[in-house]
Amino acid sequence: MRYAFIGLGNLGGHLAASLLRGGFEVHVFDRDPQAVDRLVASGATAAANPAEAARAAGNAVTCLPSPKVSEAVLAGPDGLLAGLPSGGAWIEMSTNGRDEIIRLSGLAAARGVRTLECPVTGGVHLAAAGRITALVGGDADLYEAHREAIAAMTDKSFLMGPIGSAAIIKVITNMLAFIHLVAAGEAMMLAKKGGLDLAQAYRAIVASSGNSFVHETETQLVLNGSYDIQFTMDLALKDLGFAAAMGKEFGVPLDLASMVDQTFVRGKAAFGGDAWSTKIVKLLEDAVGEELRAPGFPARLEA
Repeated sequence: MRYAFIGLGNLGGHLAASLLRGGFEVHVFDRDPQAVDRLVASGATAAANPAEAARAAGNAVTCLPSPKVSEAVLAGPDGLLAGLPSGGAWIEMSTNGRDEIIRLSGLAAARGVRTLECPVTGGVHLAAAGRITALVGGDADLYEAHREAIAAMTDKSFLMGPIGSAAIIKVITNMLAFIHLVAAGEAMMLAKKGGLDLAQAYRAIVASSGNSFVHETETQLVLNGSYDIQFTMDLALKDLGFAAAMGKEFGVPLDLASMVDQTFVRGKAAFGGDAWSTKIVKLLEDAVGEELRAPGFPARLEA
């Protein structure tokens, strides 16, 4: 199959590159011409807009920063629906709320286009190596039809149920990640103030019952001082907002998530919405007057 790929940012660029490595024909568009050039150098074909890419490919993949952008790319004047044929597929790898993806898939269905929601989790470094995990929502037959393409971009995929199901689990996983990040920062600060060697404390926690994927990965970037997770405060707040909305809808008190959301509000005020989300730990560093640094940790994660 051929695919249009729209959205070649920190995450999408790696996913599109994996699709190319998997032997698929890929037609790309992004507002950043340098991002397009990088994919063209790897064998992709550039398009003037999403509609042109979709028309050439017949199926489309998107990885975009917000539901508003997803809707513009899908249904705008030069959007995917202006190019995708009836019977074509839209694979949405952005993180959306459940209501948003259900509504957007309805717009696609009205034009004869079927939708798979396919947000990914695990971090940009795993996407670069094709080892990220996909959370899929949609019809089982459509998932099977595009499973090879999804497998080319990811290491594991889980069909969660109908459209909207993947949005729920993706928001849950991101909510947990932000809670774990704030908790890991507090844990490392206790180790620092307790006089422990931070590198040894990091390794001890990794081998303990208190370990988490976020501690194993993002704490390394804190200890290096780069904080460079390639995921922003604004994106964290967007996802925490989705979690808050789900908690209200489902009648589930989210006390921890609410506190972490307010911490990220303060983080954005202090460092800006474009700051890396891992920099949230710097709020604690600044409050205590101590930096969490140790030698031997990377500035960026490698798979």
